[in-house]
Amino acid sequence: MDAPRTPQAPVAAPAAPAAPTLEDVARLAGVSRATVSRVVNGQRNVDPAIQETVRRAVDAIGYVPNNAARSLITRRTGTVALVVSGAGEGEEEAFRSQVFTDPFFSRVMSGALGHLRARTMHPVLMLAETAQARDQVLSYLRQGNADGTLLVSTHAADPLPGLLVEAGLPAVLFARPEQSVRIGFVDLAHQEGARLAADHLVAVGCRRVVTVSGPLDVRAARERQDGFREAMARHGEPLVPSAQGNFTQHSGEAAMRRLLAEVPDLDGVFAANDLMACGALHALREAGRRVPQDVRVVGFDDSSAAADSRPALTTVRQPVEEMAATMAQLLLERLDAPGSGPRSVIFDPVLVRRQSA
Repeated sequence: MDAPRTPQAPVAAPAAPAAPTLEDVARLAGVSRATVSRVVNGQRNVDPAIQETVRRAVDAIGYVPNNAARSLITRRTGTVALVVSGAGEGEEEAFRSQVFTDPFFSRVMSGALGHLRARTMHPVLMLAETAQARDQVLSYLRQGNADGTLLVSTHAADPLPGLLVEAGLPAVLFARPEQSVRIGFVDLAHQEGARLAADHLVAVGCRRVVTVSGPLDVRAARERQDGFREAMARHGEPLVPSAQGNFTQHSGEAAMRRLLAEVPDLDGVFAANDLMACGALHALREAGRRVPQDVRVVGFDDSSAAADSRPALTTVRQPVEEMAATMAQLLLERLDAPGSGPRSVIFDPVLVRRQSA
């Protein structure tokens, strides 16, 4: 009979390697734990060279901050809400389609993301196209789910800028607010940009000039039309025929057809954005009018649509990516100094000459 076997002790699993700590990063970087903490938590009162040394040490040992613990210390979430807002009810699908297809919005997102990512901040895209969606955005922000808001408002009657200010929520707006609201913003000198377009069309010999405006309940569209008409008046043309679009290519095409019927001998077109200018090019081709031989066309924005059109569009450059990055910078400044007042930055336009005019 076999002797009973002695039970063997279970083999212990190898201990998991300990996660790297702030102290490990500090030792490798040759700085104090407090310095590492300031760099990791996004505080900018550290010499840039030391910040870079700490970041290299973080990457080298694979340190991952505990976001929950960091939020308790900094009162920050590390996120920023990027909100695109309208003003009305309904037409949600049309609003979403515009946001995701118009190159303007993608340029805003790109510029803001580039600035935020360099500071370990992350954007959360939110749409507020209806009153219900707007309430959801406000609730999300009031609950402290984001540190601040970058707001792109698409309608003059949009109440969201005022609601953010009333709630004491830090926010910066793309474009000057329509109402008297104490909020920081970035914008372009739109009238000056339109004057550049008018001066150029006159300089290249245009005498029967028309304009395709944007929706005139939007400040930028009004300023572009006013600036263009004022400049043309200075050139001796007090009346400039105009047709209104809504910043889409289809609306620009329809507006151009109306203007061709009204002013068949037109020889110059200023469209208040590049998409409408592309629509105008299509309508002119359909009508047998050559660009630039018969009609010269100038757009506005210098978006990808301008360079990709045939012929490539002469346009007024709006540095959207730089403006969006500055918008993010202004917001982060407010977060770092909560008692500071809102700031605004106005950018200068530049005429970009291509083949259409």
